[in-house]
Amino acid sequence: MKPITLITGASAGIGTEFARVFAAHGHDLVLVARRESLLTALADEIAATGRPRPIVLAMDLGQRDAVPKLAAALASRGVEPAIVVNNAGFGLVGPAAEIDRGQQLAMIDLDVRALTELSLAFVDSLARHRGGILNVASISAFLPGPGMAVYYASKAYVVSFSEALHSELSNLGIKVTALCPGPVATEFQARAGLRRGGAAQKGLLSLPARRVAEVGYDGFMCGKRVVIAGLGNRIAMFFTRLMPHALLLPIVRKQMRDARGNS
Repeated sequence: MKPITLITGASAGIGTEFARVFAAHGHDLVLVARRESLLTALADEIAATGRPRPIVLAMDLGQRDAVPKLAAALASRGVEPAIVVNNAGFGLVGPAAEIDRGQQLAMIDLDVRALTELSLAFVDSLARHRGGILNVASISAFLPGPGMAVYYASKAYVVSFSEALHSELSNLGIKVTALCPGPVATEFQARAGLRRGGAAQKGLLSLPARRVAEVGYDGFMCGKRVVIAGLGNRIAMFFTRLMPHALLLPIVRKQMRDARGNS
């Protein structure tokens, strides 16, 4: 079967930029997200550069049967993943006891369960092609998260899981990298309930989505276990790790309240 790079959440933001970066480096792509029209426009854009047109698969990875359907769709097209980029995910801001419970469980389904399933579903083909897995986490993985409790916890899982896979799969020649960006101005902010003009749009910790994708690509290709995107974020995380959680909790809680626009 023909090897491809599978990119989830490719219809916007960092996922779209991953598609552009991987295509520019000669990878054949399969793009996955819910919004087919945006995926089709991106595939057309990439094809216009002279690269092979990516395969477009519109599906909701939060559904329990999504990954088996995705695997079947790939097999029917004669392709198999050499690289899996797990970028699909969303967050919700607000107290965990107040946010809709169903939405929070849907977040876990996409950010944790689907990522786990996709990371494990194609190990055989990843090994055949000496490829790997690039999981998009966040610097929030290293912090307690009052105000976005489930999201922060989900990203902590992604980093822990990815680091473990990095060790477990290395003997198969499979690279596994967790990419940890800071604030990025994308559609994620609006869906999460973060106000415009907040930390995602300005500040030393913010990077453009294209730069995050480039840093993630370079780190993955170098076989790095964890990549924190941006010097400012690396410095911030260094000092954050030295602080006790008793001090961090009120700081993060205030930041989340400010980001939500609450007093």
